[in-house]
Amino acid sequence: MIRLGISIGILSGSILGLCLKWIEWLTGKQVYTLLLNVDFIPIIGPIQWPEWVEFVFHLFIAVVIGIVFVYIVDKLNNMSIRKIVLCSFLLTLPTIPLYFPLTLLALKPTPAVDDALAISYWTAGYLIFAAALTIGYIILKRRL
Repeated sequence: MIRLGISIGILSGSILGLCLKWIEWLTGKQVYTLLLNVDFIPIIGPIQWPEWVEFVFHLFIAVVIGIVFVYIVDKLNNMSIRKIVLCSFLLTLPTIPLYFPLTLLALKPTPAVDDALAISYWTAGYLIFAAALTIGYIILKRRL
């Protein structure tokens, strides 16, 4: 179960990161910068981390979500695809409003707190993350 959760977290987190990086590259909206931003966290925030280290921080959180997701789905046994999708979206839902506190706390340039387009990109990225949790679970459950 842990191995599956780690794998799904890395897969989903990587997809989210790549999607937001691509969106930021295309549009200039700094949603990927926001995703990786840790500058407001005491002790680690003042350090100028390379992008890959910030991405590892992001993946760590995605892995935790992946493990919790697999635990819930496996604990509830024989869930239909519809319920697995619902579980992934309910588990991901709290990450969408995180846009607001993360934007307000950020020290480096990130999108404005009221930037509707950036909020839409952020939301789309996390909806893709939720879908990746489900698809990853269905595919990897058979292989691991």
